[in-house]
Amino acid sequence: MSERIDQSVPDAARVGVVSRIGGVAGLPADDQPPIPTRRRQSFRRWFADKGWRHVVAWIAIAFALFPLLYIVSASLNPIGTLTGSNQLFSAISPRNYERLFTDPAIPYGTWYVNSLIIAIVTSVVTVLLCALGAYAFSRMRFRGRRFGLMTLLVLQMFPQLLAITAIFLLMIQISDVFPAIGLGTHAGLIMVYLGGALGVNTFLMYGFFNTVPSAIDEAAKIDGAGHARVFFTIMLPLVTPILIVVGLLTFIGIIGEFAIASVILTDPATQTVAIGLFQLVSGFQSQNWGVFSAGAILAALPVMVLFLLSQRYIAGGLVSGSVK
Repeated sequence: MSERIDQSVPDAARVGVVSRIGGVAGLPADDQPPIPTRRRQSFRRWFADKGWRHVVAWIAIAFALFPLLYIVSASLNPIGTLTGSNQLFSAISPRNYERLFTDPAIPYGTWYVNSLIIAIVTSVVTVLLCALGAYAFSRMRFRGRRFGLMTLLVLQMFPQLLAITAIFLLMIQISDVFPAIGLGTHAGLIMVYLGGALGVNTFLMYGFFNTVPSAIDEAAKIDGAGHARVFFTIMLPLVTPILIVVGLLTFIGIIGEFAIASVILTDPATQTVAIGLFQLVSGFQSQNWGVFSAGAILAALPVMVLFLLSQRYIAGGLVSGSVK
């Protein structure tokens, strides 16, 4: 067998053939060349190359997790004060969480439901209206289109908080004519939120709609599809990532919004989690910081769940799905 190999394989090629045990075929064991070993990199060189990145990453993780650990420790501390929570997890008790749902002076369940209703309705309607507006600006040509886009761009530079006085006076006048959407109602607060969210979100969706090739619309129109059919059956599935992003950002913003909600919702039965939790700690020498921390953690759970469910759309990028 070895003679057959020696006759068929040239000497140079035979020397380069490596056996399964790491040696060179055709050479005795004593004459085998040494196996090259990888030189171990020094710690100083490794740290200068990429080790410092690990240090920065761990510092950033600790910086982000410390406030979370502190508020979790405060929520489990039965003392109820922040000074007693300086030592993390020095005392663990579910008393603060029980008070949220058993204390009649803290209608946390009502606040929680009100916040979810307002946030969900506002997010869904915002996504629908912004998508309709972005589709019109992107696919239709009409008089005033350029002026409308510039108006949206200018309006988003002014926060809604600047108009809080005007909003309050306007809601008082609306209450005299349409009490159902006036001061102290969820519908009125949702209308205010929609007015502030349409500008920036419509402009954001407009840029994404422009990435979808217009040839898709033209092909659908040749087959007899109208604007409504093209929008709901073709465009919306292609722009799913931006719809998810806008809905998520709107939901997060509404859950934690306090200033406008505190002005519009005057009835304690209609108030949200942000307003209710603020009232727990707004008094002089308040001892409800433990309950406040527990309520804040529970209020953050829907945001965390929604973010985890929509993470694959966000990680996919805002431009994915436009061209198949």
